[in-house]
Amino acid sequence: MNNIKLHKGDLPADVDLGPEIAVDTEAMGLNPFRDALCVVQLSAGDGKAHVVQLDRSFDCPNLKALLADKSRLKIFHFARFDVAMMKHWLGIDCTPVWCTKIASKLARTYTDRHGLKDVAREVASTDLSKTQQSSDWGADTLTDAQLQYCASDVLYLHEIKAGLEAMLVRENRLELAQACFDFLPTRAQLDLEGWPDTDIFAHS
Repeated sequence: MNNIKLHKGDLPADVDLGPEIAVDTEAMGLNPFRDALCVVQLSAGDGKAHVVQLDRSFDCPNLKALLADKSRLKIFHFARFDVAMMKHWLGIDCTPVWCTKIASKLARTYTDRHGLKDVAREVASTDLSKTQQSSDWGADTLTDAQLQYCASDVLYLHEIKAGLEAMLVRENRLELAQACFDFLPTRAQLDLEGWPDTDIFAHS
C-alpha cells in the first residue's frame, strides 16, 4: 500500500500532481442529490494514488482549487457523473476534462464494452478488480480493499488516455472527442437541472 496515500478531509497543500491528473470519485450511490460524495482519488500517472476521504462539511479548499484549476487537465472515466457530483457537493466547475469512456466509444467502435475494466484490459493490459464497487464509502474507516479498489481506478488512466488518444488520431476523431469533452460540464449541469435522460437534440 506504499503507492496509496490516504488523506482525511483535504489534499495537503504540498502535493503536486502535475499538469494532467487522473481523477475518480466514490459516493453513497448514483443520485447526486441524495447520495453524498465520499471519496476523491487522484494520480499524477506516476504509479501513486492520493485518496481524499471527505467529511460532510466538504471543507477541502486545496482539493477544490486543484480540481477547478483551468491549467490542469483532469482525466476521468465517465466524467459526466464525477463532474456533476463535484458541482453539486463541492460547488466547483471541474474543467478542463478528458473522458476515457467517451474516447473509447468514439475510437473502439468494434465493441460495445466501454466500462473501465474492459478498456483497461485492452488498452493498458491490466485486469482491474471491481469487487468493492458497491460498498459503504461513507464509513468512518476505509478498508484496505476499498483503498486498493479506488486507487486502481486512477492509476492507469494516463496510460489508457495515451492509447485511446492514438486511436482517435488514427481514426481522425480527436477533434470530435475534444468537442465532447468541452461539452461535458454543460452535460453535467443539464443532469443537475433535471434533464438526465432527455435527448434535447432530438426532433420529438
